Amino acid sequence: MTKDPKTSPDSSKSEHSYQLATRISRLTPLQLVEVERLVAKFELNSQGDASQSVAPYPHWPHAPVHKIGGKGTYIVTAGTLNKEHHFYEHNALNYLQTELLTKAQHYGWQIEAWACFSNHYHFVGHALEDSKSLTPFLTHLHADTSREINRGRDRVERQLWFNFWETKLTYEKSYLARLNYVHQNAVHHGLVANANQYPWCSAAWFERTAKPAQVKTIYNFKTDKLRVLDDFEVMHIA
Repeated sequence: MTKDPKTSPDSSKSEHSYQLATRISRLTPLQLVEVERLVAKFELNSQGDASQSVAPYPHWPHAPVHKIGGKGTYIVTAGTLNKEHHFYEHNALNYLQTELLTKAQHYGWQIEAWACFSNHYHFVGHALEDSKSLTPFLTHLHADTSREINRGRDRVERQLWFNFWETKLTYEKSYLARLNYVHQNAVHHGLVANANQYPWCSAAWFERTAKPAQVKTIYNFKTDKLRVLDDFEVMHIA
């Protein structure tokens, strides 16, 4: 007896895959970030590493470098216009974080530490030999995130971002101290007790990928006397 190909398991599976792919193709970029994160979590669990509380995004760096190099190493801060809280939801912060890391990869930047909040973000990164300058990198990031957030809230052509500020780091101790500052920034703002509990920063990634001695060294650097533009009141994301 020949099976009807329209009702065979393989046929049903193929049809389901097609329908799922069609539905995914209709999602917005912000929604696709959530799908990407969910897939990463499934992949993590399938590898027997379900103990990790935070599933990494595909665009997260593979391993920390922690040395000054390339065409320059910078700490960068960008804030929203009037410090308004445009990224006040989980999916909005997921989207901002993913776009930051994706755009950094696209423009040839090696990100070493980052922290994203409701109205600003920081990162420390290296401009590699073939990287573009910060201006096209962050202009692209701000344009795409503004467009997507506005579209999701039925707003058109509203300015979200105000400006960005960068400082070139030329001394190793200054660089390492600022790495620690950015890793721990969520604690500085009073959002969490331990930085690795905050999903939208590099602390959990750093602790997972760096050697224990390296983590200890970076976390021992004092940050209380650093001059970093950070006069933002942030919103707690429940």
